[in-house]
Amino acid sequence: MTQPNTEKEFHAVLAQCRRLFKDKMKDYGPSWRILRTPSITDQIFIKVKRIRTLQTAAERLVDEGIEPEFIGIVNYAAMGIIQLQLGVVDQPDLSQEKAMALFDKVTNEAYELMTRKNHDYSEAWRDMRVSSITDLIMSKVLRTKSIEDHGGKTLVSEGLDANYYDMINYAVFALILLTEQKENSHES
Repeated sequence: MTQPNTEKEFHAVLAQCRRLFKDKMKDYGPSWRILRTPSITDQIFIKVKRIRTLQTAAERLVDEGIEPEFIGIVNYAAMGIIQLQLGVVDQPDLSQEKAMALFDKVTNEAYELMTRKNHDYSEAWRDMRVSSITDLIMSKVLRTKSIEDHGGKTLVSEGLDANYYDMINYAVFALILLTEQKENSHES
């Protein structure tokens, strides 16, 4: 078993998410720019709800794993942060290059946040179950929905962007753990 390297693993997962984001931009353009943040939050809610169902259901009717859903959470949360920063538009307004630059900026900020928190928490996430990380993402989604329902105002809590950043980081952690689980099962 190889020694974990969080920086390398984190960037590998982000590269995978970036590839899908870029490919979808080629297919759909920046159509997501018209989405209000509650719509983005609801998309993340659907993805995390599906993950929870797949983690507990005995039977799957669609032969897809949970990894694509975690990638979707990363990408939608990045879109949410971009929307908070730029505002919502009535017509898509970004070139692919600008959208990719914004995606990179947001995911780099998520990485920087992760390194600070990871230091303080001593990589506690590595000892967590993927199902627990899924529950934490669901909790962040529900918090975000509550903040949105209150017009974005909080009394003592972090704002919408902090919750989106946490969703990105938790989803990346889950993808790292899932990769490790696959590698360990192949070694057995």
